[in-house]
Amino acid sequence: MKVTLVNHSDTLGGASVVTYRLMEALCRAGVDARMLVVRRATADSRVALAGNALTRKAAFIAEHLRIVAGNVFSRRNLFKISIASAGLPLHRHPWIKDADVVALNWVNQGMLSLRGIRRIAAMGKPVVWTMHDMWCMTGVCHHAGDCEGFLRDCGNCPLIKDGKDARDMSRSTFRRKERLYDRVSLHFVAVSHWLASRAKDSALLRDEDVCVIPNAFPVAEFPLTPSLSRAELGLPEGKRLIVMGAARLDDPIKGLPVAVEALNILADKGCDAVAVFYGAMRDPAALDGLRLPHISLGTISDRRRLASLYAHADAVISTSQYETLPGTLIEGMAAGCVPVTFGRGGQADIVDHLDTGYIARYGDPVDFASGIEFALGCADEDRDRRSATVAERFSDDAVASEYIDLFNRLLQK
Repeated sequence: MKVTLVNHSDTLGGASVVTYRLMEALCRAGVDARMLVVRRATADSRVALAGNALTRKAAFIAEHLRIVAGNVFSRRNLFKISIASAGLPLHRHPWIKDADVVALNWVNQGMLSLRGIRRIAAMGKPVVWTMHDMWCMTGVCHHAGDCEGFLRDCGNCPLIKDGKDARDMSRSTFRRKERLYDRVSLHFVAVSHWLASRAKDSALLRDEDVCVIPNAFPVAEFPLTPSLSRAELGLPEGKRLIVMGAARLDDPIKGLPVAVEALNILADKGCDAVAVFYGAMRDPAALDGLRLPHISLGTISDRRRLASLYAHADAVISTSQYETLPGTLIEGMAAGCVPVTFGRGGQADIVDHLDTGYIARYGDPVDFASGIEFALGCADEDRDRRSATVAERFSDDAVASEYIDLFNRLLQK
């Protein structure tokens, strides 16, 4: 079986990392899997660049110029919006022509237009589209937040013209997606049950073929036993450790102020723990109000260091406003940590409330603090079981097997 996975990059960004990981897992399972990208960061022979430097840049600029023009010539929210108006003619690429199955992933920012997707689907081979965010079911946004326009037909988008135009780009792009889905056969994969439920509620995808297959995670790279000591990691001895990480910790979506408030509740109760943060921060004062002892390790690019940090830790926390399938919780659980999180997203696919972890009431720092207390109280119990639960659900091989079953079913049709 030949499968071509299409994604904006091979390793730059969350969707890229999990798509590359899936390609590797499929290859280990005997599938001839390759990856087509427009931003390449590896020298892997199984990864090819689509187009050339000129065509890639032209498509990127063309789409973003249309977004700026459609938003009263403002650059505000420019990279929060995708309209798929311009893209590369990937249906002509030999890896697409030779594939038995084409697996689309994150294909925005000038990689594929909706017209280009229609041309691939018209080639008569199964097209699977893995949704790493909400874009397939909305007009233009990647995460709808509190907006419910996608339940109807979009328009008055808060990201465009301050939401004051019913016939804005979100409405026109919604209509273009509607026509695409009506004309060709696409098979959508949601990476969490929460995302699948959003799809089934949406006006665009409620009647489409949507199944759930999680992202693949390298569970074996996060063992229960740390390979580096606390001293080597710069961590204090004899203290409970609460870990929070993100690519950018002070991104508003990550909810860092709520985490600070919850940790301060613990500090005021005399909690003898240390909060450990990793990831970039644009605002150097983002943690100034935190009263609980804490350490900021900055960005950690070394997997071995990250795995050892989790293996030494007791709890891994996430206060994100929404996450399709938060990888930090999976990584922490693989190393035995107790996860504490809000439930606005795919967290329930990872955490069994009051068993393997704690799902707090959304936005409530008091309940979140209670969750951390729960985690610290049971952190020494069942570390093996938490790790085994993650391996069963999210290991590379388990996820690859689910995709192979899906591909075979579609090919048999």
